[in-house]
Amino acid sequence: MVSFIPTEDQQLLIDTINRYATADIRKTAHEHDEKSEPDLDTIRKGWQIGLIPASIPETIGGFGEMSAVTSALASEELAFGELSTALHIMTPALFAYPLVLYGTEDQQAQYIEMFLDEDIAPATAALLEPGIGFDPHDMKTTATTNGDTVSLNGTKAFVPLAESAEVILVYAKDSESGDVSAYIVETSADGITIEKREQLLGIRALPTYRVNFTNVSVSATAKIAIDYPVILNRMRLGLASMAVGVARASHEYAVDYAKGRVQFGRAIAQNQSIAFMLAEGRIDIDAARLMIWEAAWKIDRGEEATREAVLAKQFADKMVLQVTDSGVQTLGGYGFIREYPAERWLRNGRGFPTFDGLTII
Repeated sequence: MVSFIPTEDQQLLIDTINRYATADIRKTAHEHDEKSEPDLDTIRKGWQIGLIPASIPETIGGFGEMSAVTSALASEELAFGELSTALHIMTPALFAYPLVLYGTEDQQAQYIEMFLDEDIAPATAALLEPGIGFDPHDMKTTATTNGDTVSLNGTKAFVPLAESAEVILVYAKDSESGDVSAYIVETSADGITIEKREQLLGIRALPTYRVNFTNVSVSATAKIAIDYPVILNRMRLGLASMAVGVARASHEYAVDYAKGRVQFGRAIAQNQSIAFMLAEGRIDIDAARLMIWEAAWKIDRGEEATREAVLAKQFADKMVLQVTDSGVQTLGGYGFIREYPAERWLRNGRGFPTFDGLTII
C-alpha cells in the first residue's frame, strides 16, 4: 500500500528544496516575472542541488536511482517557490529521463555526462504542437525512415529553452506505423528553425519557443524506442505536482493575509465566506497530492497507471485554478495589483491545462 510518510531521504530533500524555494527563489520571482527573464544565478544554485543527477542510476554514471514519487515531491517544492524557475531547472529532465529509461547503451554513453556537470545541461524536449486541443495521440510531426536515416517534419510549440539547447528530444509519429517515438536531434542540424520567443500570459520568466523541423535528417540510431504511455503519465504527474506547489503557495499566502487583515473589528479569516473558501482549497490541495502519490507509486512499481495519472492531472488542473483564484479573491483589490504575488500565481495556474510536455518526473 502506498505510504503517506516520506522516507528519511525524501524528507531531507523536501526540506532542502523548501529552504531554497523560500530563501532564494521567492526573493527574485516578482522581479524576473516583470522582466520576463530567468534568474540564472538562482537557477544555477537550484541545479546544483542535484535533482536530475540523483535520478540517474549509478550503473550508468549517476548518483542514485529514478523514483517518480521522489521527483513528484521535489517538483511540488520547486513550484512552491516559483513555477518558471521550477520548470527551468527541470527542463533537462525532459531529455534525461527518457534517455535513462529507454535509451540504448550507446545513447546513454554519449549524452549522460552532460547531466552530471555543474552547469545546467543544454538539453530540452519538444512534444506540444500548435493549434487548439493538442492530442498527444494524434501527432502531426512525422518521422519517415529512409534506410539508415530518419526525416523529421513538423512544428512544435512551447519548447522550453530551445534557443540555448544543444540537443532536443523530438516526439514524432512514424509515417508508416503511426507509433510515436522520440528522436535525439542536435540543434545545429539543417532544417531546424527556432522562431522568436513566445510571449505568454504566465511563466513569463521561462523562455519557450516554437520550433520548425523541415526535412531534418537524423541517423536511425537517434531513435529512442520509448514506452509512450508511460512517458505521458510521467509528464502528467510532473505538471500535477507543480500545480500543487503553485496552489499551496497561493493558499498559504491567502491564509496568512486573511488572519492579519482586520475589517470591522475582526480578521477576515473569521468571515464564513472566506473561511469556507480557504478550507475547501486546502482539501483540494491535499486531495490532488494524494492522487499524484498513488499514481507515482504505481509507476515506480512498474504498474499500469494511466487512469490514475489522467485523473490526477485533470483534478490538479481544475484545483490550481480554483485555489489561485480564491487567493486573489481573499486579497480583494490587492489581489489585482501586480506588486502582490497572488495575481502571478493565478496567471501561472491558468496555464496548466496547456503546459503538456513542459516537465516530467
